[in-house]
Amino acid sequence: MADETMSAHGLHAQAGAMESAWEGGGSPYAVGSKKLGMWLFIVSDAITFSALLVAYSYVRVASSLWPRPFESASIINATVMTGVLLSSSLTMVMAVRESKRDAVSKTVVWLLATAAGGILFDILHIREWLGLIHEGVRLFANPWGTPLFGAAFFSLTGLHMTHVTIGVVYLIVVALGFRRSKYSAEDVEVSGLYWHFVDLVWMFIFPLVYLMSAKLA
Repeated sequence: MADETMSAHGLHAQAGAMESAWEGGGSPYAVGSKKLGMWLFIVSDAITFSALLVAYSYVRVASSLWPRPFESASIINATVMTGVLLSSSLTMVMAVRESKRDAVSKTVVWLLATAAGGILFDILHIREWLGLIHEGVRLFANPWGTPLFGAAFFSLTGLHMTHVTIGVVYLIVVALGFRRSKYSAEDVEVSGLYWHFVDLVWMFIFPLVYLMSAKLA
């Protein structure tokens, strides 16, 4: 019985020693509340975009008169938009790196450069919208075929453009807050998660909406 008691005390002491090794340090699997919240938002938003992409694909396949309105100028414009977003992802990476080095000025510059990329994307996207509207495309009508095209196109690309616009405002707020020491490197990293997600979604929209509906010569 004494041996069992001593053995129990020994195990308890060993467990205490193992626990004390982590005292004062962070858990190896801990995730900050801000980052966890952003990941949860990204997962839920990814489900929303996935549903819209599936719905768009179904409507496109089910419609025998699906139009191909995108000529070479539209494809070039969409390709430039893609290049702008990819470049903004690179500037976002640079912003996160500089924030972890406590380089305030460089972090702010890279964040604002990323926001500028988002603004340019919106301008090019609105230009594309205005061109289609000028040709007669509406939410429930278009001059080339099924009226579902307008609703599917404007809903999917409009939701994405809204996310980009929100991201631009978000990045500017983080940049200003980081300059005033209101936000930390973690806040910059969390904003980067959002921006990379928005860029990733466009990598699905670009081929599905534009390339697969390009006007053949």
